[in-house]
Amino acid sequence: MSDKRRAEIEAKRAKLAELRKARADRQRAETERRQQNGARRDVDDLVNQLVGSRSGLDTGGDITPSSSLPNTPPRPDVGSDKDRVSMGTTMVGMMEHVDRVLTPRFIPDLIDVEQELFELPQRERVIYNKEVQTTAIETETPRVSEDEIRQQIMLERELEAERIAQDKELEEKFPGLCGTIVKIVQRALNDGYDYIRDYTIGTEANGDDSEGKRVKRICAFYDERYGKNRSITDIDWSPKYPELSVASYNKNPAALNEPDGIVAVWNLHLLDRPEFVFHSQSDVLSVTFSPFHSNLVFGGTYSGQILLWDTRSKHLPVLKTPLSAAGHTHPVYAMQMVGTQNAHNLITSSTDGTVCSWLVDMLAQPQETLELIHAGHNKTGEVAITTLDFPDNETTTFWVGTEEGNVYQANRYDRAGAKAGLNQYDIYKGHAGPVMGLHFHPLVGPVDFSDLFLTASVDWTADDYVYDVKWHPAHPALFGTVDGSGRFDVWNLNTDTEVPIVSTNVGSGRAINKLQWDRNGRRAALGGSDGKLYVYDIGDMALPRESEWTDLQKTVAGFIGGSQGNGVVDGDATRIVAGR
Repeated sequence: MSDKRRAEIEAKRAKLAELRKARADRQRAETERRQQNGARRDVDDLVNQLVGSRSGLDTGGDITPSSSLPNTPPRPDVGSDKDRVSMGTTMVGMMEHVDRVLTPRFIPDLIDVEQELFELPQRERVIYNKEVQTTAIETETPRVSEDEIRQQIMLERELEAERIAQDKELEEKFPGLCGTIVKIVQRALNDGYDYIRDYTIGTEANGDDSEGKRVKRICAFYDERYGKNRSITDIDWSPKYPELSVASYNKNPAALNEPDGIVAVWNLHLLDRPEFVFHSQSDVLSVTFSPFHSNLVFGGTYSGQILLWDTRSKHLPVLKTPLSAAGHTHPVYAMQMVGTQNAHNLITSSTDGTVCSWLVDMLAQPQETLELIHAGHNKTGEVAITTLDFPDNETTTFWVGTEEGNVYQANRYDRAGAKAGLNQYDIYKGHAGPVMGLHFHPLVGPVDFSDLFLTASVDWTADDYVYDVKWHPAHPALFGTVDGSGRFDVWNLNTDTEVPIVSTNVGSGRAINKLQWDRNGRRAALGGSDGKLYVYDIGDMALPRESEWTDLQKTVAGFIGGSQGNGVVDGDATRIVAGR
C-alpha cells in the first residue's frame, strides 16, 4: 500500500474519531443537565411540602383550606424577595384566624424559626405544536445535525471499503494466509541448514577424497494422500526458482472419488507436502513449467487435452483445450516450449501422429496442426509419437521418437529443399521397441555438439528397460539414465563408453520412469513408479575440466568412424546419434 493511500486512511480515521468524541461529549453534557433538572424538581417538591402549597395543615381536627374560609386574608407570596416571612409567623397567623372560627382541641406551643427559602426559577413556558410533537423523542438524546450524521456515515463506509480492499489485496498477495504460515513453518523445520553453526571453528583437516565421486540422495518427495497407488509420468524443474520441481501422476485405480490426474509442485524446503497440487479429469502424462512465465504449468493428458494451471489459482486448470478433432484425440506423451519471451509456442505431440502448436493464452484451438504421415509404413500411415525434442535455438526442425523404435526428423513449415511434415528419408533405426527418451546435446562450452542426441528404449537389449536419458546441462561428456530396475546411472563418455562411472539403486528397486537435471546440473530429479520423486546430488562430477570438450571430440570421432554415425552405450538400450 502506498504512503499516500495510507495517509488518507489515517486522516479519515482521525476525522471519524473526532466526530465520535464530540458526540460523546454532547451525550455527557445532556446527562449532567438531566441530573441537575432532576435535583431541582426534588427541591421544588420539598418546598411545596414545607410551605403547604395547595394543601391543608393538619392541626388535629378537620380544617377547611384557607381559600374556602370567609374573610380570610390573602397568604403572602413566598417567592417574593420583598416580603419574606418565616415559616413560624405564617403558621401563627393562620392559627389565629382559625381560632375565631373553630374551637381547636389542642393548640401547640410554636417557636418562631427564620429560614431563607430557595429562589425557585421561573418555569419555562413550553408551546406545543406539530413540529415539537414529532421531534419530542429527540429531547432525550443530544441533537446532532444532519450534515454531521451524513459525514460520519460516509466516513464509516469509506473506512469499511478500505478495510475490504486491504483484505482482498492481502488475499491476492497471500492466498490462504493460514496455509501459507503453516508452509513457512514446515519449510524451516525441513531445512537442513544448521542454524546454530559456529563459523569460528575450522573444518576437519582430513576430508573424504571420494566425496566428488559419490551420488548423494537429498530427499524423496511423497505424500500418501496424492501419491498412493500412482506413478510419476513426467517431471520438470522451475526455470526461476531452483528449489521447485513439478511432477505429474497417473490415476489411482483404488480411489474412484479422486481426480484421475494429479500435478504436484514440490519444494526442497518443504518435504512433507506439495507446495501446490493441481487436478485433472484424465491421467497427466507430460508436464512442463513455462520458461517465460514462472507461475504457469502445462500438462498433457491421456484423453488428449492440454491443460494450463496457474500457481496463483486453485486446483483446477485455468485453461484447457476442447475434446475435439481440432486438437489431440490420443495420449499426449511429449511437449516442449520453443521461442523467445515475446514470441513462443507450446509444441505438443500425441500417438495419433499429430503435432500441434499452441498460443499460451489461447487454447481453444491450435495455431498450427501438423500430421506426420509415413507413406512407406508397413501397417498404417500414421507415426505414433512417444517423445519429441527440439535442438537448442531451433524452432522449426524437430525430431520424434515412435512406438516402432524409429526416430524421424520433421519440419513445422516448408523450407528450402524440404516440405512441412515428416522427412521420410531422414530416419534413425536404432531400436527394436518404443523410444522412451530423446534428448539433444545442449549448447554449452567452446565446442558445439548440438548435432548429437541421445535415445533410450524399452527394447530389452540392455539389462533392463531404459525409460529416460538426459545430457548433463554443464558437462559435455556427462549424461544420466534411469531404468526399470530402479537404477540411476551417470555416464562420462570421456572416461568409459561401456560402464557408467556411478550406478545407484534408487528407492525400493521399482522402475524409475523419468530423469531431469536442474539448471546447473548439480541435482537430478528422478520420478519413480512408486509415486516418489527422488532428488540426488552428484557432487563434483557436475564440474567439467577445460579439456572435456576436446576429449569428447575425439570420442565422437571414434564413434563416427566405427559405427557409421551411431554410438551404442549399454547394449542397444541407449544410443548416441550424430546425424544433423
